[in-house]
Amino acid sequence: MTAWSRWLALGASMGIMAALVPVVQGSIQVDGPLRKLEQRTKPKEPELDLRGLDLTRLNLRPSRVTTPLSDGRSAELTLDPVLQRAATAMMKRYKVPEAGVVVTRVDTGDVLAYASYVNEGKKFDVNAVAQAPAASVFKVVTAAALVEKAGLDENTEQCYRGGKSAISADELQEDPERDKWCATLAMAMGRSLNVVFGRLARKHLTPEDLTEYGGAFGFGAPVPFEVKNQTLAIDIPGDPLEFARSAAGFWHTTLSPLGGAVLAQTVANQGVTLKPRILRRIYRGDETLWSQPDKPVVLRRAIKPSTARNLTAMMVQTTANGSAYKSFHDKSGRSFLPGIQVAAKTGTLTQHEQNRHYTWLIAFAPADKPEIAVSALVVNTPLWRIKGPDLARDVMRAYFAAQGKPGVAAP
Repeated sequence: MTAWSRWLALGASMGIMAALVPVVQGSIQVDGPLRKLEQRTKPKEPELDLRGLDLTRLNLRPSRVTTPLSDGRSAELTLDPVLQRAATAMMKRYKVPEAGVVVTRVDTGDVLAYASYVNEGKKFDVNAVAQAPAASVFKVVTAAALVEKAGLDENTEQCYRGGKSAISADELQEDPERDKWCATLAMAMGRSLNVVFGRLARKHLTPEDLTEYGGAFGFGAPVPFEVKNQTLAIDIPGDPLEFARSAAGFWHTTLSPLGGAVLAQTVANQGVTLKPRILRRIYRGDETLWSQPDKPVVLRRAIKPSTARNLTAMMVQTTANGSAYKSFHDKSGRSFLPGIQVAAKTGTLTQHEQNRHYTWLIAFAPADKPEIAVSALVVNTPLWRIKGPDLARDVMRAYFAAQGKPGVAAP
C-alpha cells in the first residue's frame, strides 16, 4: 500500500488524533519514537511539596536565585543570576508585549535562565503557556521523520518553485519545467523553505508519522517540570494540502518556550530527552529539606544519535547562511559569537485577526560540543522592536561572554 493510500485510509477511518506520549522517569530503551517503551521498575519517589512555587517571583542575589514557598520554606533554583538578569533586562529594554526565554544545560537539563515578560495587562508565566504556534520550528520534527522513516539526510535534494510564505496545491506538484530551484534538506532547513518540506512530507510521510515523531519530541503532553505548563498541542490533518502545510509549520501545532528548550536540548543531546530541572534545594531557615539528585533524569530517547547529527548539520545552516544569519552577524558579516557554531531553527507566523506576530528561535551551542540549549519567543504587535532570534542571540552572548569566550561581548 502506498504512503498516500495509507494516509487517506487513516484519515477516513479515524481522523488524526494527537499522540499522548508516555513520559516516565528512569531509563527508557527505545529503538525509535514510541516503539515498545520499557520502564525499569523502581520504588516510587515521594512527591515534593511545591505549594507556593511561582517562577515569576524570583529573588536574584549575587550568587544564587531563590523563591519563596508555602509554610515558611524557600527554594534555591538552578538559575544563573547573571544570565537571568541579562534575559529579563533585554525584554524590559525593548518593552515587548510578551516574551519568554528558557536556557538549559544540555548535559543535565538544569535551567539556567527562565525569564518571562508581559509589558501590559495581567502578568503570567509566558514560558509555561503553549498557545503560540510552533511555526517553522516544527520543521525539526518533520526532518527527523524524513531521516528515520524515509532514509533521507541533510544532502537529499528537492527541486521546487514558490512556497516562500505559503504553500499552494499547485506548488506541491512536481514539474521539471517550472521547478527552477533546487535545495538540499540542509538548505531547506536553514532557509526555511516551506514547499520543500511540504513536498518531501507528502512523498514520504503520513499524518500518522508526523504525529508519532511529534509525540517523540513531546508534543501531545505537557513538559514534565516542577511548574504546571500547558500541553504542546498537535493535530495533524488528513487533508493532503493541509498535511503538507503542517509539515512545514503552518498551524496545527503549538509550543511553549519551555517545550522549545526541551526540543533543542533533545537534538543537542544526541536524541535523548532530559527532564528540565529548576530546583536545587528546598530549605527552611538553616535546614535543608530536600536536595536535587546529582544524576539527570532521562525521559526518553526521542530519535537515534545519527538522526540528531543529521538535524544538527541542517540547523547549523540557519545561522551560517539562512533565516537567522542577519541576527547572528553584523552588517559587515562579522559573527556576534565568533568561533562558536550555533545550530538553530527560526519560526514566524502571524495571527492577523488578533494582530499577534510570533517569532521563535530554538538553538544550541556550540554545535559540535553543546553546552546550552535556548528557546526564545517574542509576541509582537504590528509595531515591533525585537524578534525572537535577536533575543536568543543576545542571551547566548551573555552566557558565552560570562564564560570568557574570546571575542564574545555581552549585549
